[in-house]
Amino acid sequence: MDPKDIQKEYTNGEVTVIWQSGKCIHSGNCVRNNPEVFQPKEKPWIKIEASSSEKIMDTIHKCPSGALSFYLNNGNT
Repeated sequence: MDPKDIQKEYTNGEVTVIWQSGKCIHSGNCVRNNPEVFQPKEKPWIKIEASSSEKIMDTIHKCPSGALSFYLNNGNT
């Protein structure tokens, strides 16, 4: 696997966030819209328990590259 194309998943039990590093264009929308969750200088950089699922999903909808996506763990998207 290309180290520049990592895929990681983070879940809070309700929603699962998928991050694909190879698609990321570093627009910063995630950090500006939800800095409690998206902390690129930290490891892991996504602190999914730091915000509501609704705010996380709203933030992900603003990701221009598609590097961030999510699914609801109850099967609905």
